[in-house]
Amino acid sequence: MKRARVRHQTIPLWAYLLFGVLAAFVLYRIFQHRASEVKAAQPPVRPVLVAKVITKDVPIYLDEIGTCAAYETVQVQAQVSGQIITRDFQDGSDVKKGDLLFTIDPRPFQAALDQAKAQAALDQTTLKRQEDLRARKVISQQDYDIAVANAQKSQAVADAAQVNLDFCYIKSPINGRVGLRNVDVGNLVGPSSPPLVIIQGLDPIYTDFTVSETDLPLVRRYLGGPNVKVETMSPDKTMPPRTGDLYFIDTAVQPGAGTVKARAVTPNPDRALWPSEFVRVRFILDKLKDAALVPSQAVQISQSGPFVFVLNPDNTVDLRQVKPGQRQEGDTTVIEEGLKAGETVVVTGQLALAPGTKVDPKPYNPPTSPSGGQVAAGAPM
Repeated sequence: MKRARVRHQTIPLWAYLLFGVLAAFVLYRIFQHRASEVKAAQPPVRPVLVAKVITKDVPIYLDEIGTCAAYETVQVQAQVSGQIITRDFQDGSDVKKGDLLFTIDPRPFQAALDQAKAQAALDQTTLKRQEDLRARKVISQQDYDIAVANAQKSQAVADAAQVNLDFCYIKSPINGRVGLRNVDVGNLVGPSSPPLVIIQGLDPIYTDFTVSETDLPLVRRYLGGPNVKVETMSPDKTMPPRTGDLYFIDTAVQPGAGTVKARAVTPNPDRALWPSEFVRVRFILDKLKDAALVPSQAVQISQSGPFVFVLNPDNTVDLRQVKPGQRQEGDTTVIEEGLKAGETVVVTGQLALAPGTKVDPKPYNPPTSPSGGQVAAGAPM
């Protein structure tokens, strides 16, 4: 039998090249697709503003609303009856202790004083004569005693006349500011007349406020301590705080109000505070040494309680549970537990974060005005 011949065909080189190119293209597309999937699975880097935890001494305080009251209030009253002949002050002016305010016509009182002095001089002369006679036993002891009594009586009348004359010159008993006068020159006044004018002492001035009965345990804990102070501030914060001393705290809670009255003595050399003016009061109880402070915006609230995001060295964040304390000036908050000095916390941009999220941190600058603020550029809201 004859065998059939098998004819072998040779594959061209260009076919191998084409196959290799197609295989390389397919592998590239597969790699590119998987790389895009991995990239899509990684969250984007989040821009945030961060700040370091700082430490400093801060006060433990209670914020209250109060009013000012004059340190001294004097109703100037006439002590003798007569006609006002001079007024020596301007309404609303400042006066010092001893300044002349009014003069009551002194002539009747001067005449009474002169008469009393003359009688006193006569009685003193009579007494000396009686002493000589008594020494020689010419007169009785009773006559001598009558002479002594007459001399003492006339001297007392002269002293009283001098006092009445002095009362004609009505002077300020305190340093303060006079109000609106109630009488003019020519009016007749006397001890039963209304007050001539009212003077109020304004430096220092009282700051009156109340403390809630719920805060009494805290107040009692620090009452009498060396750091107890009272700061008085204007409602619009245009005046720097005035620091004074606690002067008085009541011994009973006011029925129905649930508050305790308190009073402080506040310096007021420029008369910026006025009686009956409403003021903001900060009742400082003590100082907290080396307290950890963060911007108040850094503290967030969840179902588990307050927390902050702490920045790691690799620019990822961790969620840290904290125990916040009192809010302080400069919009900062005391962190009693959970943070240490030098750690860095996220201030804005927390809504887009979770533990382990990569962030792009930028320094946080506190706002310079109440309406100011700062948010991370491009941060999701």
